[in-house]
Amino acid sequence: MAVFPGSFDPVTFGHLDVIARGRELFEELVVAVGRNPGKDTLFTAVERVGMIQGLIDAMVKAKPELGAVRVEAFDGLTVDFARQAGAIALLRGIRNLSDLQNEVQQAVTNREVAGLETAFVVAGQSFAYTSSSLIKQLTAMGHDMEPLKKMVPPVVVRALAKKKSQRHPVLAHLMTVRDGASEA
Repeated sequence: MAVFPGSFDPVTFGHLDVIARGRELFEELVVAVGRNPGKDTLFTAVERVGMIQGLIDAMVKAKPELGAVRVEAFDGLTVDFARQAGAIALLRGIRNLSDLQNEVQQAVTNREVAGLETAFVVAGQSFAYTSSSLIKQLTAMGHDMEPLKKMVPPVVVRALAKKKSQRHPVLAHLMTVRDGASEA
């Protein structure tokens, strides 16, 4: 069993690609929805788990013969969650060389501290530069949600549009930074 940790704020086609390939590698995969204390989240943990669970249900229905997947929210250290879940490995996606450098450093630390190995899958070329941060920036600053349809599933596009119409503070902050209003 492996754990695929992340904030998934929001979940992208790249994340779903890693999950789909993780199902081929492991009999069971836990998508662990965590909180990065260094980032403000656009979606609550409950919203993120709900979106991911709906997308995974469709994925599992399409290919039930592959590994089982469950989605769980957690707080705290990823390695603590993974140990409690009984994981033998962490699953991580690599988009580019910057990811590789950061992920290898984290993998060595996780192996030394918690005895957990890390399995890497390389993202497909179409996902190489997609990130949740980029998607939030495009949502905050863009006038058209159409470009997001290439990066995130329709349920996520709708949820982003709703957050934008509600003037969510995370999106408002991104607009403020863009306009230079928060600079002294």
